[in-house]
Amino acid sequence: MNSPQTPLDFRFPGLRRRGFLAGAGAMAGLGALTVTGCAGSGSADTAGEGDGKPRRGGRLRAAFAGGGASETLDPHLANLFADVARAKALFDKLADYGADLSARPRLASAWEPNAGLDRWKVTLREAAFHDGRPVTAEDVLYSYRRIADPGEAFRAKASLEPIDLAASRALDPRTVEFVLKRPTAEFPNVLAAFGAYIVPRGGQDFDGRPVGSGPFRFVSFAPGRSAVLRRNEDYWDGAPYLDEVEFVVANEESARINALLGGQVEYAHELNPATARAHEGKGHIEIVRLRNSVMQSFAMKTDRPPFDDKRVREAFFLIADREELVDGALSGTGEIGNDLFGKGYEYYAASLPQRAQDLGRAKALLRQAGAEGLKVTLDTSPVAAGFTEAAAIFRDQAAKAGVTVEIRTGSKDSYWKDILDSGTLCSYRSGAMPIEAHISQRLLTGSTTNATKWHHKDFDALYQQAQSTKDKKERAAVYERMQRRLYAEGGFLVWGFADWIIGTARTVRGVAAGAPANSLDWARFDKVWLA
Repeated sequence: MNSPQTPLDFRFPGLRRRGFLAGAGAMAGLGALTVTGCAGSGSADTAGEGDGKPRRGGRLRAAFAGGGASETLDPHLANLFADVARAKALFDKLADYGADLSARPRLASAWEPNAGLDRWKVTLREAAFHDGRPVTAEDVLYSYRRIADPGEAFRAKASLEPIDLAASRALDPRTVEFVLKRPTAEFPNVLAAFGAYIVPRGGQDFDGRPVGSGPFRFVSFAPGRSAVLRRNEDYWDGAPYLDEVEFVVANEESARINALLGGQVEYAHELNPATARAHEGKGHIEIVRLRNSVMQSFAMKTDRPPFDDKRVREAFFLIADREELVDGALSGTGEIGNDLFGKGYEYYAASLPQRAQDLGRAKALLRQAGAEGLKVTLDTSPVAAGFTEAAAIFRDQAAKAGVTVEIRTGSKDSYWKDILDSGTLCSYRSGAMPIEAHISQRLLTGSTTNATKWHHKDFDALYQQAQSTKDKKERAAVYERMQRRLYAEGGFLVWGFADWIIGTARTVRGVAAGAPANSLDWARFDKVWLA
């Protein structure tokens, strides 16, 4: 067993690549995740020896891509997957996302809106911080006000924007009344927002001795190297099975898989399809596939030629051979998309017909738009798995419709920033978030990460209508209407949903195989045990 103080450089050499979460964004870089995940050669719940019954004890070592010497355990600054995995081990949120990306109660035991959907009463369950203090309504308000501090750049700040925190108050130690700036039917999504963790009121040394209410307590932390956490016997949701969990930084994917194969770690996060294919079913490790996870797409800028003409956008929808893109760019480890985000999520418009390649119709639309012989530049980058491969495949598909696609490969370091405003067509992916959040962050006129430049006041009005509709069936009907519009003329050509791939030792049990990254049961080490 390696000491947490042992330098990790010789074990996990190199790498600068970071695994970013969605939300901050597709712009910061990660992908979309969904619900129907299953394991590969065998579920991590059943692989290996033993009778499958949870047992206590042992240290699990989990390898993630990290952020170097600047890493912190401040949960409000969590941006990378490693940050969030550590944060959810040490801290709790009021709610978190289930497998279908709907909000599930956590520190909140219940929530109830008023008739106008602009005041929400949230009841806290009985829970305690690691120092024994109870989690109270004042801690919740302190945490949210800290996140919303205009002088800070905390991740969940934009998500908490609907709350009037000056007017919100503690009705009693376990009841918070949130006053909102406008009706918000999906307010529980705010409680589950990425980075909206509850910390004790008053300052603390997050990197020296962080105090949360999560399933593990702090032991040690070496930024960019290792964090060791120990079981919280008094955790409100039941004490973890593991004695300890150690998060180790291994930036290169090759370092993570080699450490797993060599027995230096028991859990390797974010493996690529080729690695999974090479090791699946060989008996050395287990491959866990979170199906339909990362939304893979091309983003068309709808505010500039040639994609300011919806006929050209529809033509591009019809040029795509989605099966070929999934097979070629994702090594077949995924499902085809239908030009909509969130396959399998709550409110997803599953009733829309699956779009298929139709080169004849695509050519006719281009003729109608006066775009015969069209030439476009497709921006891509090796910043994400499958991007450059998909770009080359789509280039060849477009040629069959008389469209010349020139590929421009950008820097991994600046790609997400570069493609937000520049160019006309780019490779794009997105991570798990509710469909409502995807719309609000990426498809409204004022959205700060609106990569397709989809600016329509009537679409904005439909979003506000959905948010002010209390009846869930009626609200779902509004979301479907919005998705039908995007399906017909939107700027995202969603060609597939990639698996999210995790590797584990054969002794590891309890890894959820249906939990998208960014959701409650992803990287939930309090439910994992060693057989």
